[in-house]
Amino acid sequence: MKTRIIATAVALLAFTFGQAQQEDMAKSEINSAKGITFSEGDIFVEGYIKFGTTGSDNNIYSITPKVGYFLSNKFAVGADLDFGGSKAGDDKVNSFGFGGFGRYYFLELDKKRFKAYGEAGLGYNHTREKGPTYGDETTNGIKANVTIGLNYFLTKNFAVSFVLADILSYNNSSIEDGATTDSFEMNINLFNNIFTEPQLGLLYKF
Repeated sequence: MKTRIIATAVALLAFTFGQAQQEDMAKSEINSAKGITFSEGDIFVEGYIKFGTTGSDNNIYSITPKVGYFLSNKFAVGADLDFGGSKAGDDKVNSFGFGGFGRYYFLELDKKRFKAYGEAGLGYNHTREKGPTYGDETTNGIKANVTIGLNYFLTKNFAVSFVLADILSYNNSSIEDGATTDSFEMNINLFNNIFTEPQLGLLYKF
C-alpha cells in the first residue's frame, strides 16, 4: 500500500514538473519574439493559400509561395510563384505565374513583433480558360503592383503574414490570337477599410 502511494505521488510530481517545463518552454518561445530584427543575409520563406466556394460546383483556389533575401536590416528582394484556378459548372480556369519583388519594412511595434512593409512586384502570368462560356482561351499577362503587408512574429522564426491591399496595380493581358488589354488601378481608398481584402499566410525566417 505504501509503495503504491509513493509511486502515485512520484508520478504526480513528475507530471506536474513536466507540465511546468512545457509551459516555461512555451513562454520562453513566445518571449523570444520580442525585439526580433532582420539582418543582412537573412532569408525568409512565405506562403499564402486561399480556398473558397460559392456553391456545390463553384470553387476557387490560389497558392502563392515566395522566398526573400535581406540586403539590409529593412530591405529584401525575392521571387514568387503563383498557382491558381477556379471551377464553375463546366467552366474551368487554371493559371500559373512567377515574378520578383522588393520589400521595405518601415514600421515596428509591440516590442518589434509587429512589422509593416511596402512591397513592389513585377510578374508574368499564364491563364487557360476552358468550357462552354470561354471555349478554349489562353491569356498571357504582365502585372506590376505596390502592396502593403504585415508580419506578426509569434516566435523568433515564425510569423503570421497579412497582405492587406494593392495600393497601385498595372495589368497587361493578351489573348492568343486576340486583343490586348491594359488596366491601371489606384486603391488609396482602401485605407478607409484596409481589412476588406486581406490574405493570411505564414512566414519563416532563417
